[in-house]
Amino acid sequence: MKKVIALLLALTMVFALAACGEKNAEGETAALDASNIKIGVVMIGDEGDMGYNYNHVLGIKEMQKTLGIKDEQIIYKANTPENSACETAIRELAEAGCNIIFANSFGFEDYMALVAPEYPEIQFCHATGFKSAADELANTHNYFAAIHEARYLAGIAAGMKTENNHLGYVAAKPFAEVISGFTAFYLGAKSVNPDVTMDVIYTNEWSNATKEAQAAQALIDKGCDVISQHSDTTAPATTAQTAGIWQVGYNADMISAAPEASLISARINWGVYYTYAVKTLLDGGEIAQDWCKGFADGAVSLTPLNTDIAAEGTQEAIDAAAAEITAGTRHVFAGPLNGVGTDFDGSEKTIEVAEDDYFAEGEEASAPAWYYIIDGITVLK
Repeated sequence: MKKVIALLLALTMVFALAACGEKNAEGETAALDASNIKIGVVMIGDEGDMGYNYNHVLGIKEMQKTLGIKDEQIIYKANTPENSACETAIRELAEAGCNIIFANSFGFEDYMALVAPEYPEIQFCHATGFKSAADELANTHNYFAAIHEARYLAGIAAGMKTENNHLGYVAAKPFAEVISGFTAFYLGAKSVNPDVTMDVIYTNEWSNATKEAQAAQALIDKGCDVISQHSDTTAPATTAQTAGIWQVGYNADMISAAPEASLISARINWGVYYTYAVKTLLDGGEIAQDWCKGFADGAVSLTPLNTDIAAEGTQEAIDAAAAEITAGTRHVFAGPLNGVGTDFDGSEKTIEVAEDDYFAEGEEASAPAWYYIIDGITVLK
């Protein structure tokens, strides 16, 4: 029955696309192409954060350049909160004639799922979520990238730079996406420095420069001499520079914001997905229900290493680990590994990964699933 429903929705979408296309001079429906496609983008912030949302805008612009799509064909809904305002923004984009709509924050998924059934001719793509991957709608999709691979590599820079083996991490929320990321970062640092430990502080917001700076300072006061982050602004970088310590960023190169502190950043190259999704739609293909690519596909990467302050040999160590990740001979969550975490249903769970095994993050679903706290990491209250 699920396949039948999906097929019917797909057929409905095909006919609807033909019906709602732009009219040419003769009054006939024009085929969808790069000159007439309309794209909607719903963002939790705006590109001024120089972090998460900025990185998404870079991805959209890369897609535009690759496919020849003009600025006026893109409609942004920036600074959209994770509440009913998101539903309003999505509906406005649908009514504005968008053929495909992207939403970039975890809390947008329920609102997208609410609107999507009413517009089967429009493709709805949601970053960082998990529900669309398994629903019965042919026009909803999830997308993310194997950022844990890049975070692991960035962790190498931290592990080689620290002078007291005490790392700190400014984390947004206690979600699997965030926990997976800071665990990968720590494991990367530990791969080159077995003595490192790491403290984590949650801000409980995706983007709040004041809280991020406060969390960074609290970690510095605890003695951390390298700070990393899963938060949207450059506040941890500038706080680290003021304190005379070092920082590893996320989403964008933060060296310009803190040239004496920022070592390197892990980032998702969203342009890989945006180009894929829009091109697939233009080519009449089916966008993957759940999409996740990693370092080997160019979907995640590192910004250039700040060689002025990085430890000697850092680039060589990163390159060696990256080659093994690309070849599939090194896995981020490789055993032996033990952890305790809170499952998605609220229950406490433990995990034990054997020495000859690994946790296959990103291989079965795009949404991160590692939510366990391992030895060496302390979450501060």
